[in-house]
Amino acid sequence: MTVPLIYDSLTRELQPAQPVDGRVFRFYCCGPTVYGPAHIGNFRTFLVQDCLRRVLEAAGIPTKHVRNITDVDDKTIRQSQAADQPLTVFTRHWLDRFHADCAALNMLPPHVEPSAVDHIPLQVELIKRLLDKGHAYVAEDGSVYYRVQSFPAYGRLSRLPEREITTNTLCCAHDHDEYERESAADFSLWKAHKAEDGPNHWPSPWGAGRPGWHLECSAMSMKYLGDSFDLHGGGIDLVFPHHENEIAQSEAATGQPFARLWFHSAHLMVEGRKMSKSLGNLYTLDDVRARGFTPMDLRYALLAGHYRQPLNFTWDSLQAAQSALRRIGQTLSDLAKVAGETLMTATVPDNDWGTFAPVQAALAHNLNTPEALGKLFRAVHDIERRIHTGEIHATEAGCRHVHLRRALEVFGFDPATDLPAATVPADVQALAQQRWAAKQQRDFAQADALRTQLQTAGWIVRDARDSYELVPVE
Repeated sequence: MTVPLIYDSLTRELQPAQPVDGRVFRFYCCGPTVYGPAHIGNFRTFLVQDCLRRVLEAAGIPTKHVRNITDVDDKTIRQSQAADQPLTVFTRHWLDRFHADCAALNMLPPHVEPSAVDHIPLQVELIKRLLDKGHAYVAEDGSVYYRVQSFPAYGRLSRLPEREITTNTLCCAHDHDEYERESAADFSLWKAHKAEDGPNHWPSPWGAGRPGWHLECSAMSMKYLGDSFDLHGGGIDLVFPHHENEIAQSEAATGQPFARLWFHSAHLMVEGRKMSKSLGNLYTLDDVRARGFTPMDLRYALLAGHYRQPLNFTWDSLQAAQSALRRIGQTLSDLAKVAGETLMTATVPDNDWGTFAPVQAALAHNLNTPEALGKLFRAVHDIERRIHTGEIHATEAGCRHVHLRRALEVFGFDPATDLPAATVPADVQALAQQRWAAKQQRDFAQADALRTQLQTAGWIVRDARDSYELVPVE
């Protein structure tokens, strides 16, 4: 078994992604805030995490994947109030939408998906522990804050000592409230109830209110994975302050290391610009479908770049993804035809990737998806060539079909639904027939001219002895 390596944001080195307990790789990922549809930038992070899990499991490493749901914070409360809906009704609608999008993108559901609202008593207990140990204090209004100066190791994930600590850098979209803090660096663990929160408050020893955003992840990750676990993941924008605060409050409460590895995905750009509501480029899966693309096209496009590098999403990149998947679908179809009845009985060992072994190797080395896709298409090209020349016999075709499906599954591309063989338009079919007739009549000049027209239209002609096939240009 090859143990995958990943880049650890804490040590800033490649580290083996193997379970500390020698049994199950336990990892936690920050999930969605359910106040609206998740956009493609959110899904880039979730898809990278999904791919990592698939790589681990393909390497024979069992996993326990926990991903939380943020269903109480400033945004969910504000938006539910504006919609005149109870918070639970409002967030359930968007959670259902999120689950539907995840299923369409063929994402593996987490083993545990806890919600912040369902675990508020657990968060209150964690605050009590921090107060008892002197790491937190209660303000006059009943809010509770974490005392950052009480934790000397604060900032080691984001290299905070190299940065200037200001109120602006320490606040974020989930932590707008400014109560009476001892220091600008301190962050809220419990937020006292305000009139604008409406009925959205819960009891605590310090008065009615709600937990701070950072607290939920510590409480729920430790409940389901233990005080120490293997990996914590999220977008690069969560390194500071969210993940930094999680480390501080978790380790101060338990006295144990929190997550051993930290796994972060870079930003998604759209047409070379930052994603923002004002620019109108916060695209959702519905927007992608409206342009005629499938969820698998989006999955391919979002995994085509290395997770540690910003990825520039364009509609042309979706077109390229669509073409690539159609080519793969055509190869699967061709292998099935050559294999015939042997396809039903083709079996290979679980750890046998055949000519696609380089794909597994690239993914196991810091989830290098672009290199892995390059290796995949190199193998596909060789299969196409050997099918064309008649070198592949039925039994081998059946094995290659299994190998290719195995490679697709580790990427999460679903060959059963969204990898169709290319559909040839009627006008392209007519041109191809004209070219074939010209070739049969030995009018090679006309045949070549028609081949060029087909290529301009996006199709390559591959001739066999008594027939031809059309393959979309990659």
